Amino acid sequence: MKEEMRDEILKLLEKNSRLNAADIAAMIGAGEAEVAEEIARMEKEKIICGYHTVVNWEKTSDEKVMAQIGVKISPVRGEGFDRIAERLSRFEEVDSVYLMSGASHDLILTIEGESMKDISHFVYEKIAPMETVLSTSTFFVLKKYKDHNIIFSETRGGDERIQIMP
Repeated sequence: MKEEMRDEILKLLEKNSRLNAADIAAMIGAGEAEVAEEIARMEKEKIICGYHTVVNWEKTSDEKVMAQIGVKISPVRGEGFDRIAERLSRFEEVDSVYLMSGASHDLILTIEGESMKDISHFVYEKIAPMETVLSTSTFFVLKKYKDHNIIFSETRGGDERIQIMP
């Protein structure tokens, strides 16, 4: 039962991190104190690692550039990819680090900067010179359509296909 309650709490918080213990308790039919204790326990156990707000930066005056960096590395004997992934994770510019399978890159990093030039400098000054880095590929995000299960683009309605006459 406890695992089921945890799963329900996590699913609700993942969709809306602003829900409080009282709201969640009412939604899953549990006691408010029990839900609050379970949330606190999951935070302590690092099951819940933080709460985030998804922002559509295109609708603000703040200019941000986002990129995904593919990194091909030579794994270190006895440590695999962990040492370099942990080192990359410590950079303030790095938002996320993922170990990949079946890709041409071992790690994928998501980073943000104020400009494409900032991101380029970060890659060639901090990532590329690392001893186990073999190569990098930078993919700039041109437009976000969906992020964290939130759709950014507004539907215009109707059929927007262009009709081509024979």
